[in-house]
Amino acid sequence: MTDTTQAVLEGGPDELPERIVPLDPPGTELKIPFRGGYEHFRATGRQQNTPQGRLPVYEWWERTEIAE
Repeated sequence: MTDTTQAVLEGGPDELPERIVPLDPPGTELKIPFRGGYEHFRATGRQQNTPQGRLPVYEWWERTEIAE
């Protein structure tokens, strides 16, 4: 069974606190706030088996800074 309310993050900073995150709303990009900026992840079309079920994989593609 595929769970479309969560996703697996692949790549990006090793220090990210979570690798399984909520999808709200499900889409093609995730923006995760982290250390004064955002880590951006894109849907890959792949899925991965996890303890939470089969989840879509999102791959890191860039970081942006939060303007102060």
